[in-house]
Amino acid sequence: MNEMKEKDIKNGEISATEKNEREISAAETEKCEFSPTDVEYIRECMALAAEAEAIDEVPVGAMVVRDGVVLARAFNTRESSKCATHHAEILAIEKACESLGGWRLPGVTLYVSMEPCAMCAGAIINARIPRVVYGARDYRFGAFGSLIDLSKIPFNHIPEVVGGVLAEECSAQLSSYFKKKRTKV
Repeated sequence: MNEMKEKDIKNGEISATEKNEREISAAETEKCEFSPTDVEYIRECMALAAEAEAIDEVPVGAMVVRDGVVLARAFNTRESSKCATHHAEILAIEKACESLGGWRLPGVTLYVSMEPCAMCAGAIINARIPRVVYGARDYRFGAFGSLIDLSKIPFNHIPEVVGGVLAEECSAQLSSYFKKKRTKV
């Protein structure tokens, strides 16, 4: 990787060409079909994200659902818990594992308001979650199509990934939070 590209990535900036390549990859993820039920669950994730925002956490919410039954709900608590791994997805996966009594989560769908990062995508793959549905893309850390795509690597388990459900609304929720944070400083 050249020095300029490394600097751009560290600063959270990407070139127009790289952004276009990422958008093409993300667009491939968004070709997957989603249902009215997916939209309903992403709206619930947005409500969870609002709970996170209310305690000054990055507004991301996640749910694990199987056969129409919600097994787990969670939102980011990284700041309040002082723990780097307390992303909404990780917390929801942990609760679902407790609910089902095992580390494998067959037949579930993980819903999350923002594209999972590499840590969360790794947990999704390790928990054998068959389907992931997310809202907003994350060009800085997204690991299912925006920055990298772990679903394209031939692990022993590859989840179906559906991205972009209520993407504009989810993105606006995140942007609003960060805009308020910047004006407070």
